[in-house]
Amino acid sequence: EEKRRRKEMEKMKQNWDMVGFVADGQYGIPRRCPCGGFIKNDVSPSPKFKHDFDTQPGSRYFTCTKFKDDGLHFRQPWVFGVEEEIAKLVKKVEEQSKTIEEMRKQIQI
Repeated sequence: EEKRRRKEMEKMKQNWDMVGFVADGQYGIPRRCPCGGFIKNDVSPSPKFKHDFDTQPGSRYFTCTKFKDDGLHFRQPWVFGVEEEIAKLVKKVEEQSKTIEEMRKQIQI
C-alpha cells in the first residue's frame, strides 16, 4: 500500500514538474520541448485570413515533433515567440550599452 502511494505521488510530482517546465519555457523562441522533442516550424494547412494566399497559407507555429494536445508539449504561435525573442534581445543590447557607457566613464577618470 505504501509503495503504491509513493509511486503515485512520484508520478504526480513528475507531471506537475513537467507542467512547470512547459509554463516556464513558453517565453521566446523555444529550442527544445520539455519532453525532449525537437521544435519544428509548422504551418497550419488552412489559411487563417483570406489574404493569406499571397504569403504563406495558414498560421505559423513552433511545434514539438512529438506534439500531443495534452498541455505538456510546445505549440506556440510563431509571432508570439518572435516578438518575445526580439524583446529579450533589445533588453540585452540595452544592458550591454549601459555597461559600455560605464566602462567609458571609468577609462576617462
